[in-house]
Amino acid sequence: MIDIKSLLVIAISAMLTENFVLSRFMGICPFLGVSKKTSTAVGMGMAVTFVMTLAGIATWLIQHYILVQFHLEYMKTIVFIFVIAALVQFVEMALQRFSPALYTALGIYLPLITTNCAVLGAVLLAIDTYNYNLIETIVFNMFAAIGFTIAIILLSGVRERLEEAKIPSFMQGLPIVMISAALISIAFLGFQGLSF
Repeated sequence: MIDIKSLLVIAISAMLTENFVLSRFMGICPFLGVSKKTSTAVGMGMAVTFVMTLAGIATWLIQHYILVQFHLEYMKTIVFIFVIAALVQFVEMALQRFSPALYTALGIYLPLITTNCAVLGAVLLAIDTYNYNLIETIVFNMFAAIGFTIAIILLSGVRERLEEAKIPSFMQGLPIVMISAALISIAFLGFQGLSF
């Protein structure tokens, strides 16, 4: 039986209280690299959401129906990286075909989803640390990716506003971006008090 309350706790925890970017500091490379414009941040967020959700499903099935059955658990990390790489290739081909502008805007950061520690971290946490069933894994991975998307869109909005602001020269560029990311992270600490 599916417990809706526990799924809600998993969703809110993955999205807000234990946000992969702002609390666990995973996926920082695309977070900082693709957050200059909201349009590219949304595209990256959608791509990560698609890959992370499907990776969660595929890796859970592979873990429980292949690796465990044949006592190949030690191959988990390598197999999961191959699964994530295949999904990223699929996203890359789809974007190149259906949205060439977004494909160009994402640039090198799109193939870097393959090595994005947030994607691999989510699938490993769901299987190893939390021992979630398939439904819980889907919810966890999808809402962790939505949390990533929220974080990158928030930072992109701040960065677009900073383009119009008068910032001292020694703070321009990466320093002000890091301070902005830190302030957003501090704001997300407010969600730590949520209890169900």
